[in-house]
Amino acid sequence: MNRIEKVQKKLAILGAHGILITKDVNRMYVSGFTGTAGVVLVTKEEAVLFTDFRYAEQAKKEAVNARVVIHQGNIIKEVSDLIKQLGLPSLLIEENSISFKTYAELQEQSNVELRGSKLLIERIREIKEPGEVEKLSRAAEIVDETFSKVVDFIRPGITEIDIKNKLEFTMRELGATSSSFNMIIASGVRAALPHGIASSKVIEEGDMITLDFGALYDGYCSDITRTVSVGKPKEQFKAIFDIVHEALSRATKEVSPQTPANYIDFLTRSLIEKHGYGENFGHSTGHGLGMEVHEPLRVSKESEDVLQKGMVITIEPGIYIPGFGGCRIEDDILVTENGYLSLTQAPRDLIIL
Repeated sequence: MNRIEKVQKKLAILGAHGILITKDVNRMYVSGFTGTAGVVLVTKEEAVLFTDFRYAEQAKKEAVNARVVIHQGNIIKEVSDLIKQLGLPSLLIEENSISFKTYAELQEQSNVELRGSKLLIERIREIKEPGEVEKLSRAAEIVDETFSKVVDFIRPGITEIDIKNKLEFTMRELGATSSSFNMIIASGVRAALPHGIASSKVIEEGDMITLDFGALYDGYCSDITRTVSVGKPKEQFKAIFDIVHEALSRATKEVSPQTPANYIDFLTRSLIEKHGYGENFGHSTGHGLGMEVHEPLRVSKESEDVLQKGMVITIEPGIYIPGFGGCRIEDDILVTENGYLSLTQAPRDLIIL
């Protein structure tokens, strides 16, 4: 079953007549078209990719399961004309990505009942195909290799931005298109910032450094975090590192199909709370990973998701102490038929530089 057929199957289950895909990554996923402009209309009978003349040849080559229409004027006007021609009584739209202006134009010009669909394509994307797993695995290998090279670069006197630049250069050198997100490099007391992006702060002897980075490879993301110590770590830092390390291991071992995502969160959170640091772990344990670095699947205490074979999630417990510093360790985990496979393999034990 190709991806368009997966969407059509979902439309049939929902009793929907069609969906207009406007989110870039969803358009790419469904049609295979990697250009930067266009929309895809999927009905029960066919899929139509609308794009402009710049991508005429590319679209025909990439979107092998869709009919390609090169629009000559306003794209919404031409989409609306086709909707009327097909006689669609209603249409799903991606309410999380469509602008109000586009919504209003579509409503006025097509005169069709528009119904919101938040995550229809994203939920299909949750289960990775074998080819997607290969790309995610390579993205993970790139960050593993990068980490092994960059730890030797870290020393007192360089800045967090120096480390960021070294990570970016190394990932690209190893085949990444780019970083998969704006990486987090936080040292010393700044390590108490869960999302402390790299600054001009100079690395000092005794600093703990959180490195949260990822590679984008052939359209797929990795996301890894490791925390290292420059010189002998303080006793409290060593203590919180050991707790976070145990929390990661404890949760990872329980990943398998039919496991509730909120149970994985419980395993990390309850351990951290047991050691008295519950208030210092304020974010969720993890999230879905794929074409986007943060996909809708949540590994949190509020999550209603249940893990299934083919899903890829992150597990990333952390402890953050204002005025002192913090620690986070993160892996990318594939849910397999009988358990899990950790895609990221970089050393998780404390590295003292």
